[in-house]
Amino acid sequence: MTAVVEQDTALVDLWRAALDGTCALLGTTVELERHLATHPHEQVVVLGASVALEEATTFAEQQRLLRPWLAVVLVRDEVGTDVLTEALGAGVRSVVAAADVDDLVGAVARARETAQRSVGVAPAPVGVGADAAGLVVTLFSVKGGVGKSVVATNLAAALADQGRRVCLVDLDVTCGDVAILLRLSPAHTLADLSRLAGEIDPSGVESLLTVHSERVSVLAAPVHLGERVPVEPVGEVLRTLAGMFDVVVVDTGGTFDDHALQALDSCDLLLLVGTPDIPSLKSLKLATGTLDLLDLPRDRWRLVLNRTDSRAGLATSEMEATLGLSALVEVPAHRAVLSSVNRAEVIVRAQPGHAAAKALRSLAEATAQVADARRGAAGPSDSHRAAPRRLRRTRKVS
Repeated sequence: MTAVVEQDTALVDLWRAALDGTCALLGTTVELERHLATHPHEQVVVLGASVALEEATTFAEQQRLLRPWLAVVLVRDEVGTDVLTEALGAGVRSVVAAADVDDLVGAVARARETAQRSVGVAPAPVGVGADAAGLVVTLFSVKGGVGKSVVATNLAAALADQGRRVCLVDLDVTCGDVAILLRLSPAHTLADLSRLAGEIDPSGVESLLTVHSERVSVLAAPVHLGERVPVEPVGEVLRTLAGMFDVVVVDTGGTFDDHALQALDSCDLLLLVGTPDIPSLKSLKLATGTLDLLDLPRDRWRLVLNRTDSRAGLATSEMEATLGLSALVEVPAHRAVLSSVNRAEVIVRAQPGHAAAKALRSLAEATAQVADARRGAAGPSDSHRAAPRRLRRTRKVS
């Protein structure tokens, strides 16, 4: 369905016929706001010539944050350069002439196709409450190339397939690739955090999310080099997301930077990801030492071994003995995993019977058990979340 705002009844009748009657006809933008509140999956809005240009551009600018999946098509009696510049700068998808019905139909079709391709479906409204606080899972490694982002994306998908509402946060702010791995074109990213005025709240955070699939949303890393992500609101954003989703999966960068410290400070479960080789083992050993210095309780740590191969590399027992941790799951090395990455697919869905997919689903099941136990038990008075500022006092750790 398409929402159309126009007071000229002759134009309305013409457009309704051209759009096959699949439109909601509204007289003002006030009525449009009420319509969108009750139809959260609306993808295209047509603002007719009866809507003043300033009102139309203001509405479009608001929707860029409130409903980033919503495409706005503007109709004008005359389409000049000034109108095009102002409208497109405000986020309007297309500007068409009132008399050109075919152009309007084409613009609506293109807008809907773009919305469906880039974000899937509009997210359903979500609530926040202390009783519904979800599990924050942080994946961490100080060595690049261990497949941490691949584990994170598959974990999120596997949890969603179990019926969990999941938000995947790409906190690798300099070179995060979650959006690439999931073939997403996010309209908003963590770089837009600075645009959220005032206190962080669910509606503001939700405006930055990109929907990947049913029950999976993504808060993407910046897509342009040099875009700054403010550190201060990250912890509050993660806690807000924990009230909106069953599980929040946080993929961090490869250093103990301020953003990673925020994620470590907010997490309920820490997944240390490594591969069975000497460089990875050394990095994990250094990381565990730093985590001890940061006083992050070890009962929240879990070891995830990726790309295991019995014919090469270190034995799992050697990794466990050196780190003093038991491996929660071992994901076997196989070219099928790389093939799924190159196709921008998660292997847990593309090849559910594969050994790597089974291991990643096992990781999701273990994570879900922690989430259920946490949700069903009252938090102790000295719980980690009760003192969320402990790590934030520490600057970068090398």
